[in-house]
Amino acid sequence: MAADTFRFSKSAKHLNSVLIIIPMVLLFIGVYGGLMQTLFRAGIIQSDPFMGGDYYKGLTIHGVLNAIVFTTFFAVALGNALIPYALKKHLNTKIAWTSGILMLVGSVMAGIVMLMGEATVLYTFYPPLKANPAFYIGLTLLVVGSWIAFFNWIPMYLNWRKENSGKKTPMAVVGMFTTFIVWFIATISVAIEILFMLLPWSLGLIDEVNVMLARTLFWFFGHPLVYFWLLPAYVMYYVFMPKLAGGKLYSDMAGRLVFMMFVLFSIPVGTHHQYMDPAIGAQWKFLHGIFTFAVALPSLITAFTLAASLEHAGRKRGGTGLFGWMKTLPYFDKEKWFFSYLIAGLIIFAFGGISGIVNASYQMNTVVHNTAWIPGHFHLTVAGPVLLAFLGGSMYLIQQFMNKKVKMKGWTLSVPYIYTIGVFIFSWGLMRGGILGMPRRTNTGATYANPESVLYQPEWMMYIDITVIGGVIMFIAIVIYIVAFFATVFSKSLATEEEAAVTFPISEPLHDEPALLLRNFKPYIIIALILIALSYAPVIYDVIQATYDGSAPYSPNSPVPLR
Repeated sequence: MAADTFRFSKSAKHLNSVLIIIPMVLLFIGVYGGLMQTLFRAGIIQSDPFMGGDYYKGLTIHGVLNAIVFTTFFAVALGNALIPYALKKHLNTKIAWTSGILMLVGSVMAGIVMLMGEATVLYTFYPPLKANPAFYIGLTLLVVGSWIAFFNWIPMYLNWRKENSGKKTPMAVVGMFTTFIVWFIATISVAIEILFMLLPWSLGLIDEVNVMLARTLFWFFGHPLVYFWLLPAYVMYYVFMPKLAGGKLYSDMAGRLVFMMFVLFSIPVGTHHQYMDPAIGAQWKFLHGIFTFAVALPSLITAFTLAASLEHAGRKRGGTGLFGWMKTLPYFDKEKWFFSYLIAGLIIFAFGGISGIVNASYQMNTVVHNTAWIPGHFHLTVAGPVLLAFLGGSMYLIQQFMNKKVKMKGWTLSVPYIYTIGVFIFSWGLMRGGILGMPRRTNTGATYANPESVLYQPEWMMYIDITVIGGVIMFIAIVIYIVAFFATVFSKSLATEEEAAVTFPISEPLHDEPALLLRNFKPYIIIALILIALSYAPVIYDVIQATYDGSAPYSPNSPVPLR
């Protein structure tokens, strides 16, 4: 099965190449914005604005381009590749191109107004910060385009089910459908927020907006977004990683159970981001906290399943003893460079998951809320396992669809290890500073890290300097990757065929359990909707009943309303 090749049409080949290459450019712009933030926070850059950008503009660009735009494009590209490959069905390329064009147009619209400084509203785009209407329209087009891509896969799957009655759906398809079921449900709330609140407010059609309702609708989307990031990485962990390591997936049923658990528990968790917000009853926040711990269970199952899969591979490669199998895995095999991205990400994620338990805990969250701990944690999740898996996946997809040979394999192999060193240093500095009270989303270089300021905090300086060291190492790793990626893109093709012959390293199961209760999404979607109703109906009721006045629009540069 792993050696199967599926031929994609010329149109599908070009579409998937575009969906990978253009976001890579946007990713680098976002990464540059991240480096600038680190230098601003350390006071190394004193001028604000600097080279046409300021701290909050860079913060917005970094968050939106990296965490929303790049991740959405990659998830769609991976689905466009894996689902036809696994089902042996061809994409409807007209619909797929419509999806891709909407996503591209929307991303460019949002990107332009961010670069112009007319959408400096941060990654969460909370009101009362107001953006140019083009920002909200652009994000809407990006989301709608991703919906269309998802809807395009459904007829392929239904046709496959008719032709293969009684067979288990391929794990890759289960994982990608889980990803976009979670995404579709979650984005409904943010679509409502944008279309009925933020866009009319930005256009001047309404004067004020309910900030608490907007925040609640955002976090209905915002935390499930984390699983939209993680799930494509999980697909690669379960489907590719055991094969790349030289073994098999330890348990097919465990993988399917994990994906169904994400369908159940990914949505009713958002209010744990609002522990400090007024208007929502403490009992409902506590309920969301419980569900947040529930959604940690599939990650725990994944840890044991993948460890068993890697142990099986290591022992097949000659490893002996309790831990001797670990040293036989292909960490530094240039021909299996993809493995290095996945294993490095898994190591990072162990710490990201543990730190996330702190954020989910009602009491401990009060210690780290709105401190630098939070971005430290984010960089051990979305900017750790997710980013590395997506970078490895992007390189693999581009060399498959463009029929290229990966260039600079030694450097390509080194990227995840260099990045891992950097992100551990960077995140430790942020999180340690956060415990001392160092704030997030603040240009500390102008105040707390400035010896001339009355707000100067000398006890934070060591940790701020540590974040600079880590951030620079991370940036160097990304630069190496970008050079290797585009060296591959612009290299000579191995063949001149118009179609793309694509192969994926699909893992076979060591234990292929029947898993009869895990073969249909419907009951899990129904239960998920019930859980969402039970957890969010009282929250929305509380927010609407609150007597807070609406808010006029603001910019981050002035305490005075814009009108």
